[in-house]
Amino acid sequence: MVITKGIKLSSLIKWTGPHLLWLLAMMSVLAVLYKNDYIGFSIPWLPISVIGTAVAFYVGFKNNQAYDRMWEARKIWGAIVNDSRTWGMMVDGFITKHFTESSISDTELHDIKKRLIYRHLAWLYAHRSQLLVATPWEHISQRGHTGRTAAYYQKTFGIGLIDDEVTMVELKQFLGENEYDRLVNSENTATQIINEQSRDLTKLREAGIIEDFRHMEMVSVLRSFYEYQGKNERIKKFPLPRQYAIMSRYFVGIFIALLPFSMIPELMKVGDWGFGMSIPITALIGWVYVVMEIVGDYTENPFQGMANDIPMLSLCRTIEIDMRQMLGEAELPPPIQAKNDILM
Repeated sequence: MVITKGIKLSSLIKWTGPHLLWLLAMMSVLAVLYKNDYIGFSIPWLPISVIGTAVAFYVGFKNNQAYDRMWEARKIWGAIVNDSRTWGMMVDGFITKHFTESSISDTELHDIKKRLIYRHLAWLYAHRSQLLVATPWEHISQRGHTGRTAAYYQKTFGIGLIDDEVTMVELKQFLGENEYDRLVNSENTATQIINEQSRDLTKLREAGIIEDFRHMEMVSVLRSFYEYQGKNERIKKFPLPRQYAIMSRYFVGIFIALLPFSMIPELMKVGDWGFGMSIPITALIGWVYVVMEIVGDYTENPFQGMANDIPMLSLCRTIEIDMRQMLGEAELPPPIQAKNDILM
């Protein structure tokens, strides 16, 4: 997530500069051909303007849908933050010796609370790791220039800015040794961690540490975590429909291909300076459409480890700090800091 009010010009050039270069080169060649009468025809501006307007509406629709996917993902993670705090509050307030007939020490109660809270932290980081696994339609999975560019963006403007501070290996600090060996090799580790929480609550109910009402309330919160996980997985595993994602790129390409055959000869009519101005003006118009397409293209996948991502690591660390404080721990990890104005 970019945290600055604006985007630095240097970052914008790094991101879109190559497109401006090929547009300038293309328009320069066509302008020279027009000037030397190698091209003698022109396309009236009216059909080009109609096509440009239609393409702008189409790309705008795509960008709206891409933004909706990103904003929905952020709302889901906001709900995860809220219910995680609720889970910590319930664990702290509900796990007591009031209902048990057998003797249980304060140390044993604290160990139970720690186990339930640490297991939830393991779910958070496991869920985040699973969301970062690339899908076939994401940029990093593509061949050629697209894949190489995505790898560069990830390294320069994404997860490459940080050493991933919580990996599946480091989940050992949140899961017991037997649980880690059993759960980390599951097909969906996050799903099994929540199920393990449910099994633990059942045992606590049988031991009389919680009664029916508290058991039902805590299971209800676990169900909400499954709901949030499923919503995130839906966004991750169901792409923006390809007919919208791909066709807008073709339409932008068609518009840019037709644009110079109308814009360049029209500008050259105004005099000698029109030849020089036709190149940057036509390239700039094409660049605007290309950037609109790129913005939507890189926004539609909010879990691909780039600058536009939901800052999942930061949110996980915030939850971790809050919940470990509920346990009374003093040695807490530091909040995740932004690097190069990007918070991951």
